[in-house]
Amino acid sequence: MNAWLFQDHRRKQQLGADACPWSVGWIDPDGKRKSKKIGSKSMAEKFARKIEGQLASGTYQNDNRKKWADFRAEYDKKILPRLATKTQEAVKTTLAHFERICKPVIVARVTSAMIDDFITTRQGEPGRKPKSTVSPATVNHDLRHLKAALRVAQRWGYLPKVPEFSKVKEEQRIGRVMTTDHLKAIFDACHVATMPAGLHCPPADWWQALLVFAITTGWRIDEIRSLRRDDLDLKTGQILTRAADNKGGRDDTDFLPPAVVDAIKGIVGFTPFVFDWPHDDRTLWIEFQRIQKAAGIKLACPDIDRHECTEACHYYGFHALRRGYATLNVERMSAPELQKKMRHKSFTTTLRYIGLADKMKAAADKVYVPEFLTTTAAG
Repeated sequence: MNAWLFQDHRRKQQLGADACPWSVGWIDPDGKRKSKKIGSKSMAEKFARKIEGQLASGTYQNDNRKKWADFRAEYDKKILPRLATKTQEAVKTTLAHFERICKPVIVARVTSAMIDDFITTRQGEPGRKPKSTVSPATVNHDLRHLKAALRVAQRWGYLPKVPEFSKVKEEQRIGRVMTTDHLKAIFDACHVATMPAGLHCPPADWWQALLVFAITTGWRIDEIRSLRRDDLDLKTGQILTRAADNKGGRDDTDFLPPAVVDAIKGIVGFTPFVFDWPHDDRTLWIEFQRIQKAAGIKLACPDIDRHECTEACHYYGFHALRRGYATLNVERMSAPELQKKMRHKSFTTTLRYIGLADKMKAAADKVYVPEFLTTTAAG
């Protein structure tokens, strides 16, 4: 592709050919006509050769002045609707934090230094729990969404190059895994439940069915709550999780053991969802913690030195059931089968669950026990 030299006709008449500055014109890769006033003819010729070289080699960088606010509006209109509802909310939150902290004006001026400022400020902001700061995992979560948005900006020609991102180092921690003893205790304590109310089944039956379903499928709590009555076959035990309802982004089928089918038959009613919760979402977690309290569950807080503990620190979350499923089944099925069952997009994620199970087993099998204790026990 060629660049060309020219002089402004009016200026040429006013100043004369020798005094009139020279400009360079060219067509960019998007087919848009561009020009730049250079000055002398020799400098214009040099700049024209540079532009021609960039266009020929594919290294041309558009000097775009796209405003961040305009890009954000375009991104919200074209990209966000393609994402899952929760992902849309997460992206909006991340970009709002970035705009609040860094106040970007021009997209092309977003640099690695700006990203580092965002990381530093974000790390020092208050976390959800009293006297805590935003966790490294949350910062990295923000960085993933921010980087995805900037990649789109580059693809649209608004950003010459995506800045380099330095992730915050996260601790490799073992999340809580619900033990079989605690599962049994919580199952037996479901009689204290008063919610969900207004369904055709007692709240205790609903919660017991939820626990059994979760520990035997490994489904995330949102997937469980999204299970439609039409996607459950009580005769064969076949269940379907839909792409729109799971993080794997694909439809997947599984089969429930007969005992599990029997456990959930009693809660299946005439509502669209098997595990219908006709209350505010927050109350689901509150009721789960209340049942655990009745079961005598009181876990040690792993972050007691990092924040002011709340009552929620001492109870299991729903994901502990998913970890429990993985650790209980890691020796019962192959790694690819476990990945399929848990709908992990990346096999690396599955390997982390396998490693978690191995660590727990090794901790139980290889721990040192003083010989005199085992001798005493035998005596």
